[in-house]
Amino acid sequence: MLKEKYLHGFSATEQDRLRRQARFLENYVYSDIDLSEVENLLEVGSGVGAQTDILLRRFPNAQLTCIDFSETQIETAKQSLADNPIAKDRYEIMQMDATDMDFDSKNKFDGAFLCWVLEHIPNPLKVLSEIRRVLKPGSVVYLTEVLNSSFFLDPYSPNTWQYWMRFNDLQYDMGGDPFIGAKLGNMLQSVGYTNIQTTVKTIHLDNRNPAKRAEMINFWADLLMSGMPNLIDSNYVDQGTADRVKEEMKAVAKNPDAVFFYSFIQAKAYTS
Repeated sequence: MLKEKYLHGFSATEQDRLRRQARFLENYVYSDIDLSEVENLLEVGSGVGAQTDILLRRFPNAQLTCIDFSETQIETAKQSLADNPIAKDRYEIMQMDATDMDFDSKNKFDGAFLCWVLEHIPNPLKVLSEIRRVLKPGSVVYLTEVLNSSFFLDPYSPNTWQYWMRFNDLQYDMGGDPFIGAKLGNMLQSVGYTNIQTTVKTIHLDNRNPAKRAEMINFWADLLMSGMPNLIDSNYVDQGTADRVKEEMKAVAKNPDAVFFYSFIQAKAYTS
């Protein structure tokens, strides 16, 4: 079996961060997602079940089939969802390679959902092709993906910028793509999806909402530090740089004139 690879790692701290991230960004991610007509939803890259929990809550008529490559994440997801009354008898989690799914063509699924998944997969086109293969014709697919070149932070924080560039370098070298969001339209079209729509979603926080700005910067600091063990172990950054990033992010969070800006991309398309 292929070795599990994930830039952020599989620690209990990271798994908790993923759940907090899903809740923290929920209103940004789901503001334009409508799966109310979907009966059998395929969630690809379900991880620790953080988005699964939200999907089950927001769309009470949906039955979910969740797939993930990582047995570690699957076990965490099962534990997390086991005591959730909303989830009872409404989901199944399966260990599976998203580039080679164990489902028949045009299966029972009439919708698919992916969030922060393709950025970590070496062959995202194959994943999109497989999703199209197993969904019924006319099914809706929602994808939410990163565009890490959009990140802007003020005041200027040189160690943070250096760290962020190396963060993205490591993701590329691990077979991922930290800028994949901007490519979703081309990718979906190339493997035969129709009615493709892409939306740029921007988080722009400044003096007009200082409390939310500080909260976002602190959240982003946690995201940056989640990659620190792999970055240091792979000699992409040293401990001194990582420590200086922590100090810079604390200073920015407290700065009365700080600015945070980040854009991600959401795509909606249909199978034919």
